[in-house]
Amino acid sequence: MSVRPSPGTGPAEAPPGPSPVAASAGEPRVPRGLRQWSRDLAMGARFAVTGGREAWVRVLLTAVGVGLGVALLLLTTAIPSALGSRHDREQSRNDMTFRSDVLKKSDRTLLVATAGTTFHDKDIRGRVLRPEGPRAPLPPGLKEFPAAGDMVVSPALDRLLKSPDAKLLRERLDYRITGTIADSGLVDPHELAYYAGSDSLKATSQTTGRIERIDSFGADNPSEAMDPVLLLLVLIVFVVLLMPVGVFIAAAVRFGGERRDRRLAALRLVGADGRMTRRIAAGEALAGALVGLVLGAGFFLIGRQLAGMMEVFRVSVFPGDLNPAPGLVALVAVAVPAAAVAVTLFALRGVVIEPLGVVRTARPSRRRLWWRLLLPLGGLALLYPMIGQGRDNGDFNQYLVIGGVMLLLVGITALLPWVVEAVVARLNSGGVAWQLAIRRLQLSSGTAARMVNGIAVAVAGAIALQMLFAGVDSDYTKVSKNDLTRAQMSLQVPDGVPASEAARRLSATDGVRHTVALANGQIGDGRNEPERQSSITVGDCAALREVARLPSCKDGDVFAVPNAQWDEYTEQLNKAGTKLYIDPSYGSDNKGREIAWTVPKGVREAATRKDPQGEERGGFLFTPAALPEKAEPALYGTVYLSLDKSVPDVQELVRNTAADIDPLSDPFTWSASTQSNRFTSIRTGLFVGATCVLVLIGASLLVSQLEQLRERKKLLSSLVAFGTRRRTLSLSVLWQTAIPIALGLALASVVGLTLGTVLLKMTGTPVGVDWASVLSMTGIGAAVVVLVTALSLPPLLRLMRPDGLRTE
Repeated sequence: MSVRPSPGTGPAEAPPGPSPVAASAGEPRVPRGLRQWSRDLAMGARFAVTGGREAWVRVLLTAVGVGLGVALLLLTTAIPSALGSRHDREQSRNDMTFRSDVLKKSDRTLLVATAGTTFHDKDIRGRVLRPEGPRAPLPPGLKEFPAAGDMVVSPALDRLLKSPDAKLLRERLDYRITGTIADSGLVDPHELAYYAGSDSLKATSQTTGRIERIDSFGADNPSEAMDPVLLLLVLIVFVVLLMPVGVFIAAAVRFGGERRDRRLAALRLVGADGRMTRRIAAGEALAGALVGLVLGAGFFLIGRQLAGMMEVFRVSVFPGDLNPAPGLVALVAVAVPAAAVAVTLFALRGVVIEPLGVVRTARPSRRRLWWRLLLPLGGLALLYPMIGQGRDNGDFNQYLVIGGVMLLLVGITALLPWVVEAVVARLNSGGVAWQLAIRRLQLSSGTAARMVNGIAVAVAGAIALQMLFAGVDSDYTKVSKNDLTRAQMSLQVPDGVPASEAARRLSATDGVRHTVALANGQIGDGRNEPERQSSITVGDCAALREVARLPSCKDGDVFAVPNAQWDEYTEQLNKAGTKLYIDPSYGSDNKGREIAWTVPKGVREAATRKDPQGEERGGFLFTPAALPEKAEPALYGTVYLSLDKSVPDVQELVRNTAADIDPLSDPFTWSASTQSNRFTSIRTGLFVGATCVLVLIGASLLVSQLEQLRERKKLLSSLVAFGTRRRTLSLSVLWQTAIPIALGLALASVVGLTLGTVLLKMTGTPVGVDWASVLSMTGIGAAVVVLVTALSLPPLLRLMRPDGLRTE
């Protein structure tokens, strides 16, 4: 290969002196070192873009690798903007005022009822509106209020209602669709939401579907400070997701390293010194990085549009929400090219480039271990002061956390080349394919390690996060007291509907085995603010046996259940002839609605029993005939339902019946446990980010594999020409990938377990290893590599043709 340097740029010529014209004009003189740097970098960039097809392929490979990383960096930097936009839209439509009093009616007030529902595990946000004047506030996303019987729906709900599988939902939302909600009224493009009109809403806080009178949207919700452990989780998630991106970018700028070194040797023949050749090499990497920035911006714009079309783990965003902060964009635009130059110079620090060749082609000197151990040890040193801090000693120092985790994960990239070199140096005996692979790894263990670095970092971070999530999961997950063997759903009966009537209608629903209807209320020894009070429960004998152990029962009986949990006064109130009051008033609004009742003789005592919700009920138990007249409206009822899960869509059938009873009612579906919403959101964010990183890992590994095959095109063709079987060469390529990935995953497991243990000790959580998660993370990493290897086999077979020996 011959290279003709541009006139006036070669090092053999004497550097030109400063221009006398410039000097006389008083212009500032550029320092000689900076001028030399810029000239050499520019020369390297020209070689990259004017070196023919071979150079363009190299630049394109580098640019694609860098571009994928830049796109993910831009998407990541846009996450705060997207979350902020979602929060702002959620806040702007908030209609829950949490007022202790009812706002007075005026021409600028609006009645809003919560009418959400669920369909096949998908939550649907619903609101029923009744404006009370011409200046009533209009919800965001609406042009006008829907008329009574009409509704305005989100585009996603409109599509769902028009689908053939939504027959039951159409029966439940029996409104006429007259429009769609604009983006400003939705959290994300896949949100299911609707606003319906009504002319029968009344302002009361006693209705099942909560009804409020408001005069504006955007009420502030009381928020609580985030738990220190959750803040730690957020920090770790961001570091773990971004570290593989940086590793991939650093690896991408080194594509084509071996051929580049041969070109640099040719430059030495025409007079370039060692420093100049390194700067020219950095200029070539800089050109690829700059093209990668452009491709990355394009990938980002494409990904931003796709984000609005896709839903990952039920999370999506509007494309306009993904707007990276200008400062972060500028940082990426400066940091990526600077990293390309720095990585290239660092990679060439131990390479001796002479006019007759590159010393790298000889057996390299053994790598040193001591300085590589300093990185993970430094990371542990930064995290050590926070061990045992837990959630009771304030927030974790975010700088120490980020620095410590980064050093531990970067330590993988430093240790892995040494591990690969140390292991492959001891692997010799085997078949032809094995020998070819081992010899190749012995000559270029650093290149093999670079391919695996990114996935090893990702797997190590994922293992540590899985350990941390598994360790603190119990702190944010509450086991429900609900007895799922007795009931699987429940319905709070709306005002004006007797609990027995609601139970009768629900019992007639297909798939409902049986129902238990119980009504509850308060009773005390005074009309207003009684000194002693207790509770009452009303139901038939079968229903009362769900909450107490009755000696015998018939309609008209009354029982007393003293000494139950939280009960203090039942035993004192259960005195024959004592006058008590059902629904005693605690304020002026309830005065006059108390119902008097005199304790009769012969009230038998019963032993308490936990109800289907796991609570003990004390107080007085009434059968329907024993309840005083006019007392029923003062009670609030609950119906417990036992379902036959073999009936298709049984839960949807129950919801439809409940909607017939009251359009604002929303039955509760019972579960064995409940989890903190914030904890669930962070875990969902991890899954979404991990999915994006896995896609990047696969794409980058494929590009890196193709680059490695292109580097060895002539070698593969030569081996085929000499009679080597293609099956042998394919197996050798497979071994060249499998051995480094196995070592990388083993190292990642050790570092991940170490980091996970430290994080658990920091949070004050007992250390435990979720081996299933560790194996699943390593299995996913191995599966990605196997997939990439399979995709690289077709180009490998094309490269193993004898015509690959052709040269230009």
